[in-house]
Amino acid sequence: MLDMAGKVAIVAGAGSVGPADSKIWGNGKTTAILLARQGASVFLVDLDQEAMAASRSIIEAEGGVAATHRCDMTIATEVQAMVQACRDRFKRIDILVNNVGGSAPGDPVSMTEEIWDRQIAFNLKTAFLGCKYVLPVMIEQGKGAIVNIASVAGMRNDFLSGRSHVGYGASKAGVIQLSRSVAGTHAKHGIRVNTVVPGLMHTPLVEYRLAQTVGGNDAQKLIDARNAAVPMGHMGDAWDVAHAVLFLASDEARFITATEIVVDGGSTAAMP
Repeated sequence: MLDMAGKVAIVAGAGSVGPADSKIWGNGKTTAILLARQGASVFLVDLDQEAMAASRSIIEAEGGVAATHRCDMTIATEVQAMVQACRDRFKRIDILVNNVGGSAPGDPVSMTEEIWDRQIAFNLKTAFLGCKYVLPVMIEQGKGAIVNIASVAGMRNDFLSGRSHVGYGASKAGVIQLSRSVAGTHAKHGIRVNTVVPGLMHTPLVEYRLAQTVGGNDAQKLIDARNAAVPMGHMGDAWDVAHAVLFLASDEARFITATEIVVDGGSTAAMP
């Protein structure tokens, strides 16, 4: 079950924020390590070479196979070169996980045009470019699985928080529809495209970024508030996201495409 032996997976955003020895991992790092544990050869992609190296060292220490490639996923020429480098190294590409992204606060009045453009590029263009250059390889192979990472912010509005992240919400909604559109176009090529939609997750971003930007530098207070906001009483973590990715990328999901798995502990069910 969920055997990835013989498969090659690109994981974009495979590093993790925070110290290399942290016990809390981001979605990309966790996904890459889980895919490797299931037998996949993993091509780790990130801007942060040290973070990638940390992910690779864990995989290789466990007997897995991984390679790293520094790439700005917002730049087409770099993405194209990255895909070719993966193909040169592993000869094929079976799985693409588009996991690059991040949020910036602001409504249309307060958000600058530059930040808006950056949000669209960071969250949506990265997924588009990953698909753009991996799809021809998968078409040639006659099969493949793409999993894009979105957010519940792309499905529901969190009015109760009083915060607006218009660029993030719009771009993550775009990721969901991008997946559906690409899935419909390429189903005939044996390529499946799906989306994992995380809710409130306890990742390094909570402690190393959100605690400063929205938590008043009180990480524990922010963690407690986020836990309380989830119907299940606690946030998820990167393993919850990674296991959803693993399933959608696996042969067990062979008849699943153009859909989403929401990983949010019931949060969207409680939203307006």
